[in-house]
Amino acid sequence: MGLFSRRDEALSEQRVLQALATVQEPELGGDLVSRRMIKNLVIDGDTVRFAVELTTPACPLKDQIQRECEEALEKIAGVPRERVSIEFTAQVRPRGGIPEHVAIPGVSHVIAVSAGKGGVGKSTVAVNLAVALAREGAQVGLLDADVYGPSVPLMMGVRSQQPEAVSGPDGEPRMLPVEAHGIKMMSIGFLIDDRQPVIWRGPMVSQLLRQFLYQVLWAPLDYLIIDMPPGTGDIALTLAQSLQNAGLTGVVTVTTPQQVATADVLKSMEMFRKVNVPLLGIIENMAYFVAPDTGKRYDIFGSGGAARLAAQLGVPLLGQIPIGLSIREGGDHGRPAVLSDLPDAYADVFCEIARKLAARISVMEYA
Repeated sequence: MGLFSRRDEALSEQRVLQALATVQEPELGGDLVSRRMIKNLVIDGDTVRFAVELTTPACPLKDQIQRECEEALEKIAGVPRERVSIEFTAQVRPRGGIPEHVAIPGVSHVIAVSAGKGGVGKSTVAVNLAVALAREGAQVGLLDADVYGPSVPLMMGVRSQQPEAVSGPDGEPRMLPVEAHGIKMMSIGFLIDDRQPVIWRGPMVSQLLRQFLYQVLWAPLDYLIIDMPPGTGDIALTLAQSLQNAGLTGVVTVTTPQQVATADVLKSMEMFRKVNVPLLGIIENMAYFVAPDTGKRYDIFGSGGAARLAAQLGVPLLGQIPIGLSIREGGDHGRPAVLSDLPDAYADVFCEIARKLAARISVMEYA
């Protein structure tokens, strides 16, 4: 029999908090009360309302936290589940230890998406990760740093747009990023003709990147995704060092399963390690193909390559993205696959990877 059947025991804030103090944060450890994650607690008769402030809007464990809160309140405080209302909010903590004079104003986390070689779908992954995080409620920016092959304008359906020049809060000239699908964007592709090649050396590219980081009005952002140039050459190394100076949270590397790709990824990730960039994880793109007529799976590029690489480097495999016609079509037509409900767009796979990435960053910052 629940406690509400006993008229002499009124529901109190203390009893509710005692119950919620038994609920652990699944990834960071510690209970929700001691971590000060319980906000705006309201008790109205036999009804309890409160918010749980998460470390990221893209938390992959919301359902588990809600279920365990409801179970604890029912078991310990006697509050039936149907009388519990839980809202989820988020406070993304900026990366710690970054001097204010080098941090990008209003940007909490900078995430580089890299590849050891071209042709593995790095930009496709970067675009869909950005949109997936935004769909989870995060404020997201996307910087196309692949200056020799800028594809973000095409993939986001904004090839005809240009950033607007404005005066910043300090009176200095700034640029307003182009926006689409809930994402703020900047790319060299907005500033040059589609047919015009970019013939620049490393210092010029680094200077452009610095302008895109500090002279664009990004704020406020929870995550700024950087689509990096592929490889481990001078350009990639220069940009990695520049981003590290700007407070780079970490790097995600995209690969395909075959050894010819994973061998280059190993070199790429070792490059980031040498310049002290945290490795957030590996994403395996084009992991396999499922025939739409038979449902049979084909490992076109082999299998297990990313998993072996992740184990070798001691980093998580964030997910495996199958080959899908709708993924390619979405990129060509400016509507990212994560916005599609077609089965071969694999929107759920992109969203799950985005949640795991956000959780990985939260653990790094809060644990």
